[in-house]
Amino acid sequence: MLAALTQLLLFQLAGEIIAHGLALPVPGPVIGMVLLFLFLVLRQGPGHELQSTSQNLLQHLSLLFVPAGTGVMLHLHRLQDEWLPIALSLFISTAITLAATGLLLKALTRHAAPRGESQP
Repeated sequence: MLAALTQLLLFQLAGEIIAHGLALPVPGPVIGMVLLFLFLVLRQGPGHELQSTSQNLLQHLSLLFVPAGTGVMLHLHRLQDEWLPIALSLFISTAITLAATGLLLKALTRHAAPRGESQP
C-alpha cells in the first residue's frame, strides 16, 4: 500500500513541477493524473497493489470533501453576500457546458454515421 501511495504522490508531484515550471494554467494534480493515465496505458493497466490501494481511497472519497465543506461553512457570510453572482455563474456555466456537450455529441454522431444513412 505504501508503494502505491508513493507512486500516486510522485505523479502528483511531477504534475506540480510541470505546471509550475512551465507556468501552465492547469492544476498540477490534473497533469499528474494525465501522466499516471499514460503510464498505465503503456503498462497495460495497474498492478494489483495500485488497484487495491485506489479502491480503498475511492471507498473513503467522501472524507476528502470534509475540508471543502468546512471551508464553505467558514465563508458562509461571503456566500450570503454574493449569492447572485455565484448563482448566475453556476447557471450560465452549466448551460454552456450542456450546450457544448450536445453540439459535440451531435457533430460526432453525424461524423460516425455509416455512409448512406443520414442522421435526423
